[in-house]
Amino acid sequence: MTDFSNDKPRAIIPALDTVWSTLEPLSPLIIRVTTGLLLVPHGAQKLFGAFGGYGLEGTAGWLESIGFVPGFAFALLIGLLEFVGGLMLTVGLLTRPVAAAVLVFMAVAISTHLPTGYFWNEGGFEMPLMWSLLALSVLIRGGGKFSVDQKIGYAF
Repeated sequence: MTDFSNDKPRAIIPALDTVWSTLEPLSPLIIRVTTGLLLVPHGAQKLFGAFGGYGLEGTAGWLESIGFVPGFAFALLIGLLEFVGGLMLTVGLLTRPVAAAVLVFMAVAISTHLPTGYFWNEGGFEMPLMWSLLALSVLIRGGGKFSVDQKIGYAF
C-alpha cells in the first residue's frame, strides 16, 4: 500500500535532494537579482544610447510615433525605471513598488507588441510577457532574505 502522508515526491537521484534543499532559499534571490541586472542595460540604451540604444531623443521619437506623447517624458520615465529600478531590484530596495512599476510597464509593452504576434524575433510580446511574469514573481515574494528591504526591516 502506498503511503500518501508525505507530500514530497521521492527523488529519482536521492543524493541531489540535499543539493536542492540547500539551494532552494537562493531561488528568490536569483530571480530578483537576474531580473534587476537584465533590466539595467535596457535602461542604459534608453538613457545614454549605450549598447546600441537610441538614447533619450531616439527613444522619445519612437514612443511618440506609436502614440506616447510627450515622448521625452515617457522615454525618461521608462529609462529610469529600467536603469535605476533595475539596480534597486538587484539590491532589493523598495522591491515591491519597483516590481509593481515594472509589471505595469510590461503590461503596456505587451499591449503594444500584441498585434505582431507572440515571438520576440518578429516584434511580438514574448519578452514583455516574460518580464511581466518575473516582475510578478518578485512582487509576490518581495525582497526576501538577502535584500536591503530585509536589512532595514521594512517589507513594502
